Amino acid sequence: MPLDPPGYLDVHAHFVTDSYVRQARDAGHALPDGVPAWPTWSAEAHLDLMDRCGIRTSMLSISSPGVHFGDDTAARRLAREVNEAGAGTVRAHPGRFGLFASLPLPDVDGALEEIAYACDTLDADGVVLETNTHGTYLGNPDLEPVWAELDRRGAVVFLHPTSPVCWERSALGRPRPMVEFIFDTARTVTDLLMAGTLDRHRNLTVIVPHCGGALPVLADRIDGFMKMFMPAGTEAPGAVEQLGRLYYDLAGPALPRQLPALLGLVGPDRLLYGSDHCWTPAAGVEAHVAGLDAAPAPGGAASWRALTTANAHRILPRTAR
Repeated sequence: MPLDPPGYLDVHAHFVTDSYVRQARDAGHALPDGVPAWPTWSAEAHLDLMDRCGIRTSMLSISSPGVHFGDDTAARRLAREVNEAGAGTVRAHPGRFGLFASLPLPDVDGALEEIAYACDTLDADGVVLETNTHGTYLGNPDLEPVWAELDRRGAVVFLHPTSPVCWERSALGRPRPMVEFIFDTARTVTDLLMAGTLDRHRNLTVIVPHCGGALPVLADRIDGFMKMFMPAGTEAPGAVEQLGRLYYDLAGPALPRQLPALLGLVGPDRLLYGSDHCWTPAAGVEAHVAGLDAAPAPGGAASWRALTTANAHRILPRTAR
């Protein structure tokens, strides 16, 4: 398919390096999140898939299990390593890739240092944050300096799910991306809402993956509990209002059920395309794109391509050049 506009802008795309996979395996992630095997990745193969699917630009990030395997020093080193590798790919293929940089959370000092390096030296397009790291969820007050710095920079923050700390029992022996990722996304966003993080830091652009996970069907329930249990004196807007300010990618089986539920929570102007490649195989990406291309777009948009790409260019303006 030709890359004439509108080509999709993929905000949910991943890469791995041989060194990263080796270090993750050495840390005990031989079967990452219960998935049978690590994917392989190369820029050339990714570009070939993008050209077949009419994807103009893919924003690369490291997926679960992230870069922190228990040691702060090693996590800082690995975050720097993968960020430099990702930035090198962006430089080698102008206009085709962008980078959401990894941070060594929950190491706050290391994260602040990497934000500065990734944004000021590597020219990253934003950051990726796992939904939790060793049980530290994103609304944890210890992470407030990180959110404050990201807010100061007006950063794009891409959330990505990972296994919850209780996965040994909750996953029932099945791959965690199937169900646990969906609920961990809802868990960490709920934590951000209840902590007031999203309301305090309105200069952020936050992207929630997989059509919001379980959030579209839980939003009213979360809203009601927030009104009952927010600390006295808290005047943060309700959950539904705050969720309406976030952005949501369409990675995963968005149609026929999950995407309509999301459109009951947010407007079409908040939707972005996501492939989840390389963790989603090429055939799955091709089928996903074919399904979106065949489906009518909401709000009078000419196509899902036109809608999601225009939305992405608005929050990632240099991708429109």
